[in-house]
Amino acid sequence: MSPLFRKMVFAILARPKLATALLKVGFNLYPAIRRTGCRVSQISADLRQITVKLPLNWKTRNLNGSLFGGSMFAATDPFYMCMLYFNLGDDYVVWDKGGTIHFKRPALGTLTAQFNLDDAELTEIHELLAITPEITRTYPVQLINAKGDVCAEVERLVYIAHQSVYAEKQAKRKAQLNTH
Repeated sequence: MSPLFRKMVFAILARPKLATALLKVGFNLYPAIRRTGCRVSQISADLRQITVKLPLNWKTRNLNGSLFGGSMFAATDPFYMCMLYFNLGDDYVVWDKGGTIHFKRPALGTLTAQFNLDDAELTEIHELLAITPEITRTYPVQLINAKGDVCAEVERLVYIAHQSVYAEKQAKRKAQLNTH
């Protein structure tokens, strides 16, 4: 994302009620999120808490009549990356690096996923990046049904680096490609 877009987002964030409404609409209209079948139902103005709902419907149903595993996995994809991107600042690069999913039971109704980012996590990231130029963090997410049962557990891997370190790494890769 461009720094201008990020600044616009933070200008909106200065108005909490407007911010939460616009961010929720923005996430829900974004095609990559919309196509997963999930919807953001709650979002905090500081982008540190997001709640996502994934309903069982004709778009998300598999052959067995339960929620399609791909929809469950995709519904967890962008949120930690986005939360970290907006909370760490322009000096950092944040990428989704990977993830795993473990199915616990068939999802026969709407699932809810909670994404939380606290001050301790942000402090730890800053401390680690003061020691090493790039890190990969793991964030667990549970997809829970209306009864409170965990239907799937997802682990998201997120890469975080200083902007300058990432730019150097990209330049080295480009130079290697040009020499071959």
